Amino acid sequence: MKQVVQDLQKKEIRLLDVPVPIPKAGMALVKTRASLVSTGTERNIVKFAEKNLLNKARARPDLVRQTLDKAKRDGVASTIEAVRNRLDQSMPLGYSSAGIIEELGDGLRDFSVGERVACAGGGYAVHAEYSVVPMHLMAHLPENVSFEEGAFATIGAIALHGYRLAELQIGEHVAIIGLGLVGLLTAQIAKAGGCKVLGVDLDKDRVELARQLGINALVREGSGVMEQGFGHDAVIICADTSSNDPVTLAGQMARDRGRIISVGAVGMEIPRELYFKKELSFKVSRSYGPGRYDPEYEVKGVDYPIGYVRWTEGRNLSAFLDLMDSGKVQVEPLISHRFDIARAAEAYEIIAGQSGKPFVGVVIQYPMDGEKASGQRKVILARDRVAAEGKLSLGVLGAGNFAKAVMFPLLKRFKSVELRGIAAA
Repeated sequence: MKQVVQDLQKKEIRLLDVPVPIPKAGMALVKTRASLVSTGTERNIVKFAEKNLLNKARARPDLVRQTLDKAKRDGVASTIEAVRNRLDQSMPLGYSSAGIIEELGDGLRDFSVGERVACAGGGYAVHAEYSVVPMHLMAHLPENVSFEEGAFATIGAIALHGYRLAELQIGEHVAIIGLGLVGLLTAQIAKAGGCKVLGVDLDKDRVELARQLGINALVREGSGVMEQGFGHDAVIICADTSSNDPVTLAGQMARDRGRIISVGAVGMEIPRELYFKKELSFKVSRSYGPGRYDPEYEVKGVDYPIGYVRWTEGRNLSAFLDLMDSGKVQVEPLISHRFDIARAAEAYEIIAGQSGKPFVGVVIQYPMDGEKASGQRKVILARDRVAAEGKLSLGVLGAGNFAKAVMFPLLKRFKSVELRGIAAA
């Protein structure tokens, strides 16, 4: 099958031909029909990959500290080799897709072969012809929602979780700073929830798109304060910038004791005097809901009791799909580009700004025909091959970080060992 990855060493997007995965217990094999390129997270990955080592270090001081700790613990030579091996690895891209279930892992509940589903999660809902997805990172795709629309479900769940954190009520005023993909979805969700919405962006085209969706929106010019009456009950920041300006603007737009939610990746230096005088609350939204980053929930399928956690990430996925099904949220007008998976590299040129073309929603499409997954899995047994005289023929089960960063480089030093093959999940 074909899969899109970021080559960190060559600094390019590659389309690999890789084996079709096998679903583990509690997971499903999904034949992908459409996936959405994240114009925030994935764009940042591409830009990070383009940096040289010095600029990578400046961008990720946390990784520098980890590297220094490893050097103290394991020695400089071992650390350098581990870093090189890590850079040699390809990074799977994508975390929002939709498709058809083709195979079920043991113990998977509430899903069946042939069902249409929306999928979420980095490392799961990847840009590939097939993917393996855990139970709580899938949601049933309503009949009236297309695969392309379903591919927006993860981004929609991110927007919905930010909206929920703002604790908005009917009739309250909410400002959305940043009218990119997440911002436009958040604005539609807030309008559907009975709020009075104001969208703000520097880009007049995005402001115009918001107005076409029925959202009151303004172009912010310069650094002027955008106040409205007593201020907004809540401000949701959906911008993507290293600047601290959105946080300052949010404080200016909020009413006394207002609520500010940061969904986008922005500068985090809170202006104390402004926030102190209004006694503002500031909260950072964690992706698409409770359960995120919890392996017990995401991987092992242990649900949170609905009486204690009403809106998990899985329930947010379903709720956003319902909003699209009812017509209260539209994503079709947000699709600015479509690419076949064979042209995936062009999609990343668009979101990285290399083409100079404006964009909002970038969708990758997949061929409808092809063999069944079971027919594409190939195990090659080299029975007719014999290790060269004086060499040990070695097969490996498992290819995790330790194997790739430590064991394989060590084994390659031994001329008496011939690495024959690897089997991994």
